[in-house]
Amino acid sequence: MIATPRLEFAPILPELFLCGAAIAGMSYEALAPRADRLWHLALAAAGLIAAALATFPLWHWAGERTVMGQMVAVDRFSVVSRLLLLGIAAIGLLLGTHYFARSGDRFRGEFYPLVLFATAGMTLITAAADLILVFLALEILSLSLYVLTGITGRRTSNEAAMKYFLLGAFSSAFFLFGVAWAYGATGTTKITAVANTLAGQTGNQGLALLAFVFLAIGFGFKVSAVPFHQWTPDVYQGAPTPVTAFMSAATKVAAFMALIRVLDVAFQPLTWDWTPVIWVLAAASVILGSVLAIAQSDIKRMLAYSSIAHAGFILTGLTSADQTGIRSAMFYLVSYALMTVGVFGVVMLVSARGEEQTSLTSYAGLSKRSPLLAGLMTLFLLSLAGIPPTVGFVAKVGVFGAAIRAGYTPLALIGVVSSVAAAFFYLRVIVLMYMQEPHGSFEEDRSLMPRVALAIPAILTLALGVFPGLIVGILERASILRW
Repeated sequence: MIATPRLEFAPILPELFLCGAAIAGMSYEALAPRADRLWHLALAAAGLIAAALATFPLWHWAGERTVMGQMVAVDRFSVVSRLLLLGIAAIGLLLGTHYFARSGDRFRGEFYPLVLFATAGMTLITAAADLILVFLALEILSLSLYVLTGITGRRTSNEAAMKYFLLGAFSSAFFLFGVAWAYGATGTTKITAVANTLAGQTGNQGLALLAFVFLAIGFGFKVSAVPFHQWTPDVYQGAPTPVTAFMSAATKVAAFMALIRVLDVAFQPLTWDWTPVIWVLAAASVILGSVLAIAQSDIKRMLAYSSIAHAGFILTGLTSADQTGIRSAMFYLVSYALMTVGVFGVVMLVSARGEEQTSLTSYAGLSKRSPLLAGLMTLFLLSLAGIPPTVGFVAKVGVFGAAIRAGYTPLALIGVVSSVAAAFFYLRVIVLMYMQEPHGSFEEDRSLMPRVALAIPAILTLALGVFPGLIVGILERASILRW
């Protein structure tokens, strides 16, 4: 007789609500004579709200640490991850609704269910306690993002979707090989069991290190770390801007949260072996991302290379394989999500109809044409550059401090120098906005929906920069991963 696991549905209710709302949205799109985007938005919002309400009680979960046959972890780490991803998805839906209303592209109601399916995969991967479930969740979010990238049907969008799909499938194969090697090394794919086996020195550590290498390649692709970053500039540029905003913030949060659980739980006994690899990836990412961003003339490509550099900064914090490193990386992910959705939201509004104005020259004299957009763009760019009193400054101090505490002072110095270099291309846009004359005509978008969507990250970018203690205590408790 095969023992069947006890089913605890409360820890996966957020994903069930998200998938249920997505299925309802797909059914509405298929059956309604003429689907309305506001009804789609209402269905999606209901799913996000229900998922958030189901997530809050898990903060005080008193049951077993893993449920569903030890496949899903129930801890505060996953609670914070889920709430952050749900917030990103909500802003992405608001930006997407406004974008498709003005871009001139044919309305596609599938946008809303696909965002919910992608979010469900992202929230599930952060709570996955088994490498097989990590892979399945990775595929759920990836397949949705492939379609979202090419949803407009434009040539550049289709090309970006094809590149993303081909390289994503390649990286998924590496990840699956890593899962297989982990099973060969320890006889299990459960994350806590892998850790216990390696800690007891009953597994094959050579095979385990090989498994780490393959898993790192799979995660490296998702977080856009060098040298697995080649897809990032083309996909960020070709995808619709609200999709880029959602993808760049949410995917990095989900992949890094899953990577943290794999590194600091499954491979925690091999810390001294994998930290040098993370060191190299972090250094290469911050240097290459910062340098190549300087040469870009398109704002979306510049921000793509910027995201590569930020992946390096987060990896810098993870070189400290303890609670300090986890907390600093989580704080950086929160700040990065706020900055990224905000800056791409401004890019969407400046681009007017679709993707017409994404070159840097489009930002010349923006302060005269739209002081509000110029002010928001300045705030987000200063935060990305790590200039106080924004949240980006506090985040960088955190990851550099964690690296120094772990004994990796040279890596922190590389990060500081790269931050100085990165400030150049951020400040270049600010100079264009305030010190150049406007080029061409510009009609300021006064719609309420995008203003609300951008006000939230703008307020939090300043508030958390001045009062980081608002969330530090929460992250402190969420950064404890027990096994």
